[in-house]
Amino acid sequence: MNRFLAALRFLTIVPVVGNRGTTEANLAGSVPFFPLVGLLLGTLAAGGAYGLSLVAPPLVSAAALVVLMLGFSGGLHMDGLSDMADGFLSSRPREEVLKIMKDSHVGAMGVMAIMAVMLLKFAALASVPTHALWAVALLTPLTGRCAIVVQMATVPYIRSNGLGSVFTQRGVGLAAIWAIAVLALSSGLLFGARGLLVAAAAVALGLAFSCWCRHKIGGATGDTYGAMCEAAELVPALLLAIWPTAVGGWLA
Repeated sequence: MNRFLAALRFLTIVPVVGNRGTTEANLAGSVPFFPLVGLLLGTLAAGGAYGLSLVAPPLVSAAALVVLMLGFSGGLHMDGLSDMADGFLSSRPREEVLKIMKDSHVGAMGVMAIMAVMLLKFAALASVPTHALWAVALLTPLTGRCAIVVQMATVPYIRSNGLGSVFTQRGVGLAAIWAIAVLALSSGLLFGARGLLVAAAAVALGLAFSCWCRHKIGGATGDTYGAMCEAAELVPALLLAIWPTAVGGWLA
């Protein structure tokens, strides 16, 4: 339970009473619970999507969902996306890129990245058939948290004093396999073969994203974890808006 609470504290702003899940050992062992936190957040998003679909038009529902899911982390993952965009798109040497990413100011590239991701997420959610919106909303946070685990398993954390340094331990590879399995099972049960395509696309994006991080700065930082989450969250809505299907999958 302590490791689950540590994952909840790390990935969300959900208030956790007491001091359970606050030690470094708890945090280091929390990675296998990232998909479960994703499922919990996905359940909240799915409930919100279902309720919104009953009372609001698609555009309003999509906008409200974007804001709701942004709030799960208190905007921290979007902040990571902004910092990464400012650094990676600056065409500077590695050390300067890392310095830019630590700067609290937001540059033009960061603003454009935020606008692009939020616009794509909104447009994709608004394009998903209303009857399937709750299922896409369920997959969205799950996909983002599983993608973080994939990045943790494929590239090293490069800041020696960063919070993410506790995750550079054995077992992260197995946690990534577990995260992919949870994502594939959840997606497949909801959307059948299309769901498996969502999982495969998210993993492929995670691997490509990690390769980019290795090429630019030699590994990952907390900012790249957040950016990875935001980028991966686009996958379910984009694919299922382009290739719509009825909810049911192998549960039908």
